[in-house]
Amino acid sequence: MGKVAANMKIMPQSPDIDLDELQERLEASLPEGAQINGFERDDVAFGLVALLPTVIVADDAGGTEVVEEAFAEVEGVESVSVEDVGRI
Repeated sequence: MGKVAANMKIMPQSPDIDLDELQERLEASLPEGAQINGFERDDVAFGLVALLPTVIVADDAGGTEVVEEAFAEVEGVESVSVEDVGRI
């Protein structure tokens, strides 16, 4: 079984969210077998900054779905989307 790298976009609920704390909560929420291979940040608009983690997961049924669901439950997260997925 291979692995895939998924570039995700996490939108915080407001520009007032501490992104360092949000990043720590996202890392803590990762399901078993998934890992984060770095974060980037993207200025969206009006002071809102999105977190762009690259997540490594097993290439099996469901793929990034469990990570998306875990991230969506994190306090301070407005939305989660997968921008790109590729095999590694």
